[in-house]
Amino acid sequence: MLFVAFILLFSSGCSFISISLVSSVEPLKETTVSGTGKDKILIMDISGIISGERKRGLAGFSDEPDMVARIKEELKTAARDKHMKAIVLRINSPGGAVTASDMIYHEIDEFKKKTHIKIVACIMDLGASGGYYVAVSADKIIAHPTTVTGSIGVIMLNLSVEGLLQKIGVKDTTIKTGEHKDMGSPLKTMTEEERKIFQGILDNMYERFLTVIAENRKELTLEKLTSIADGRIYNAQQALKYGLIDQIGYLDEAILLAKEETGLKNARVVIYHRPGVYKNNIYSQLGNSGFGTINLLNIDLKTFVNSGTPSFMYLWAP
Repeated sequence: MLFVAFILLFSSGCSFISISLVSSVEPLKETTVSGTGKDKILIMDISGIISGERKRGLAGFSDEPDMVARIKEELKTAARDKHMKAIVLRINSPGGAVTASDMIYHEIDEFKKKTHIKIVACIMDLGASGGYYVAVSADKIIAHPTTVTGSIGVIMLNLSVEGLLQKIGVKDTTIKTGEHKDMGSPLKTMTEEERKIFQGILDNMYERFLTVIAENRKELTLEKLTSIADGRIYNAQQALKYGLIDQIGYLDEAILLAKEETGLKNARVVIYHRPGVYKNNIYSQLGNSGFGTINLLNIDLKTFVNSGTPSFMYLWAP
């Protein structure tokens, strides 16, 4: 058979063969991982660094949708399913880009308004900063006994290599049209005025973070929220005490809570995934859920190298 295939390949003379180095992304497939019945509860993963960038595959080519696009796709699929009754957000993230976190929050919030489908967030190892920002879009939040959450705040990732460049004899000769056109450039030291400008932007993003929490966690007054939203992290017991979560439990308890919130006795727990990816239980991970590993050094260096500009992040970055 191999010989025949070889002959057929070259029998047409000099022909050009086009081979795609990037596998095509197929539509989502639904797999039941537990339970029975017509009604469904979807487990949706928000795992790893929250970003609007695509996951990179072989030789750096994009082979899967970015996290924001995937979440949007899953929500649209769920909205079309008349048997979908609840969603469990399985969160394991230190946060990430401000805009990507806000877009995911917005998409989930709009989904709730249009479908009235209940959403329960279950924070696994980590649901900090942007991870918690997304979690507050849910009707209820459960955290594992060993969860780390909080880190409410904004950070701007920026480096200055001016001193290093001077040591090796490299000088910045940037040409600009305004005094602050190159503010935040790693090639020079940030001035106090530039620091104040950036601080004003971060303060505005921080206020939005607080507003989003206050709108969804009614028991948290703005005064109480401000007192605990200083960037520090909390364990599950502390988060429950301060009203950041509703209860402590495991993923199966989050599924049970989703049933209770929707009045279901029986339901199938399902996961959306790409064809060919094996899923057999509620802890099965999605193929592109992690967006790489939770590697803060990696994401920071990639940001600096690719853009050379400051990055505004809802991110726990110790």
